[in-house]
Amino acid sequence: MIPACAAYSRPIGKVVGGARNVRWQWRHRRHLATARPLPRQLPGRAFLATYRVGSPSPRSCRERCGLGLVTLHSTDLPPGERFDWWCDLISRDVAPIRVASGHAADFRASAGAIDLDAVQLTTMSFPALSSVRTPALIRRSDPERYELALIAGSTMWISQGGNDTRMAAGDLVMWDTSRPYEGGAFDGPSPARAIIVHLPKSELPLPSGKVDALVAGRMPAGGGIGAILASYLKTLVREASSMSLPDVKRLGAATLDMALAFVAHRLNAQDRLSPETRDLALMARIREFVEHNLGDPGLTPHAVAQRHHISVRYLQLLFQRQGTTLTAWIRRRRLEHCRADLADPRLAGQPINVIAARWGFPRAADLSRSFRAKYGLPPKDYRHEALTSAVDLNSG
Repeated sequence: MIPACAAYSRPIGKVVGGARNVRWQWRHRRHLATARPLPRQLPGRAFLATYRVGSPSPRSCRERCGLGLVTLHSTDLPPGERFDWWCDLISRDVAPIRVASGHAADFRASAGAIDLDAVQLTTMSFPALSSVRTPALIRRSDPERYELALIAGSTMWISQGGNDTRMAAGDLVMWDTSRPYEGGAFDGPSPARAIIVHLPKSELPLPSGKVDALVAGRMPAGGGIGAILASYLKTLVREASSMSLPDVKRLGAATLDMALAFVAHRLNAQDRLSPETRDLALMARIREFVEHNLGDPGLTPHAVAQRHHISVRYLQLLFQRQGTTLTAWIRRRRLEHCRADLADPRLAGQPINVIAARWGFPRAADLSRSFRAKYGLPPKDYRHEALTSAVDLNSG
């Protein structure tokens, strides 16, 4: 018989402001972990918290209780306590669910959170399991959200509203916390991993009946705005520890806009978005297009504007709002790629003119002139210094 977690039925800790916005702060006392609400005026300082009073406090929260990503690990607890702890954690900070797993005796999982003020993210890593959210659990607590998840590892499945979907790493999927669902992860060589964006229904400028068409449907993120969103979320999680409070406020709005733009794109309902959100999505598409075409010497503002069905003037305005120009941004990205290739020992035998051509400089002299202006020395000298430093580092 597969052990099931019954901890979801125990009231542990105290929810502040309802299930829609739970904020916690740690206090430590003789290895006891207790939770208390954070003041509303401290955006960006909300974390997933353990609720197992009497258990050792997780190392993650001891290490940092500031901005960015805070990750808690079940392995900080004795094996017999890990499964119930994780069930408590997810049921309290995501949504009440019932969980069963063949790995309950030694449940190795982690969960983390990023509060960006305008939107919250959760990261998870866990072994094979199955979960269910029943009507009774929905009546008990409903955050009234759509959950948009990027599958980052292993193979998972979900069933809601008559849709049954199997997802692999790189896929996106949505579900509705206000409706029953089942889901889980299959056994595999590595844990299941996901990044979840919590989208309050009140923030979606789209009718719920229309959004419901997306629930439990596999949405590949191999190209287009899906690929942009997936790359953005992975980068956000990776760089979260370096975020400042102003970063949190800016990235919160940007993350919400990016997620909404993706949903609207899937529904062909971009006209329902605000002009700001549409422009953000457009800029993301432009940047992706430019990044994939840096090697084309014909990558001009006119070509980019034509590809995205906008005027050159409007294209220039979009970049001016970000304090730069398209031409300057293209040049910067080309130089950054050239710099990386020049410093790569694996490309030490590749002529500089080949590297220049690969990144959109038709002549090596064009690269040399721009490279010297940007980095203070010609490409040949930079390559020599970079490769010499790499050899010294490896030999040391």
